[in-house]
Amino acid sequence: MKIKRFVAADMRQAMREVREEQGPDAVILSTRRLDEGVEIIAAVDYDESLVREAARSGEPLPTEVHIVRERAPEAPALPPKPRRAPVAAPVAASVARAPAVAAPIVAAAPVAAPVATPADPAPLHPMVEQAALDTARMRAELGSLRELLESQMASLAWNDLQRRHPLRGRVLRDMTRIGIEPDVARRLADELPDRLSADQARYLPLGVLSRSLAITGYDLAASGGVVALVGPTGVGKTTTIAKLAARAVLRHGASQVALVSTDNYRIGAAAQLEHYGRLLGTRVFPAHDAESLREVLDVLRGRRVVLVDTAGVAGSDPRLEQQMQLLRAAGELRTCLVLAANAQAQAIDDMLRAFLPQQPQACILTKLDEAPSLGGALSALIRHRLPLDYTTDGQRVPEDLATADARVLVCRAAQVLKGNAPAVDEGYMAERFGMAMAGAR
Repeated sequence: MKIKRFVAADMRQAMREVREEQGPDAVILSTRRLDEGVEIIAAVDYDESLVREAARSGEPLPTEVHIVRERAPEAPALPPKPRRAPVAAPVAASVARAPAVAAPIVAAAPVAAPVATPADPAPLHPMVEQAALDTARMRAELGSLRELLESQMASLAWNDLQRRHPLRGRVLRDMTRIGIEPDVARRLADELPDRLSADQARYLPLGVLSRSLAITGYDLAASGGVVALVGPTGVGKTTTIAKLAARAVLRHGASQVALVSTDNYRIGAAAQLEHYGRLLGTRVFPAHDAESLREVLDVLRGRRVVLVDTAGVAGSDPRLEQQMQLLRAAGELRTCLVLAANAQAQAIDDMLRAFLPQQPQACILTKLDEAPSLGGALSALIRHRLPLDYTTDGQRVPEDLATADARVLVCRAAQVLKGNAPAVDEGYMAERFGMAMAGAR
């Protein structure tokens, strides 16, 4: 193994010298900046086992090692171990080093190396340690450079769009103010005609957004059936069940409506549902497992409307799969995912991704009155194509419940465009849309 030090004015010149003298197989052990330029320590015929042996013994790395493999005699007499010359710092010193040993190094019988205990690891050679630090620093610098280049490319792409299609840029800016996520906003903008007037740029995107929302038009009170509400904790499942039950009672009477509670985890959950049942004059049936749920639903087969309340579970909770298995084993029922509109866009999307494998038939969007923006919820529903049954915007039973209407939702979301909301920063727009535009070219 040959180790040599190279010093040049810059990194490119130093690497060129390494390639010219040591070839393309040279291994860079360390780099550092000096007053006179850049220093590179490079090795050829790199032997990692030799480096580790030197690191354990604490001896300096040899500048040159020649290994000749011969058949060892039966009773070899080991020659005295030659003293290894230390690595010279200047290049001239590495050339004028001690002469190599003429006699070959004969392989001796293997000797078991002492095993280092975890409490006392062998120290790394300073040159190897410095090489690791330099590599980590270089990776960090490359990462920073990549981020800078991506930011510049995004800005250039966004500025180019603003110059060539100013009205399309205005559409994306309005969608951002509403809170529509970038991927959905780009999809909506792609559905617009190539040539837009100022009036079309103002109203046509809202129409495209409205058509992109899937609405079921389902009315439980009119259609009847068995409906189970699922979703995370705190989204308003039990209150929504009370609103749906109140509407059904007004239409069919209390005797045709029944409530079922499968929430055995949350303290007071069954008591809350029973309180609503007493107010509405309907009976509440407990179900602790799949078998008991099937039995309860068999008993209630003649009822017009049956509503099943479930425990709130997070998407990563292992009880989610148990809950969905319970509902699937119960037979035919409509599963509705309940989501809160006031949650963050990423949280809504995560919940949808967690519950979609369980194949809910529709969604109910609650707490519209508490949501500063509806864009995140609308984006998630459009992205995952989950149809919407109902929306709720308050605690009143049953007044604050409405059959979903896409135009009403979009108009409500677009109210922010009529206000005095601050303009969207151009750097933020470039970050949201510029990189995707640059990558699409």
